[in-house]
Amino acid sequence: MKKTKLPQFLKPFLWSYNLNKLDLKKHKEKIIFNILNLGTKKATDWLFSVYPKKEIKNFLKNNKFKNWHKKSYQFWKIIFNV
Repeated sequence: MKKTKLPQFLKPFLWSYNLNKLDLKKHKEKIIFNILNLGTKKATDWLFSVYPKKEIKNFLKNNKFKNWHKKSYQFWKIIFNV
């Protein structure tokens, strides 16, 4: 995974977090969840450029989050064949 700061265009999807304090490794699940659940194409493109698709698929398989938008979760399960 590349070491990078979170771009400001992600703020609407991570509105309750300080983007400057989020760590890509430490807060990976929060970042993946929020962007898959709420993000735009631009946001998901960024997500896929930062995290390997295998990690995102594993995140979906081991889903711990209960507050998914039902359609978002179903969409990503289909895309990642989970």
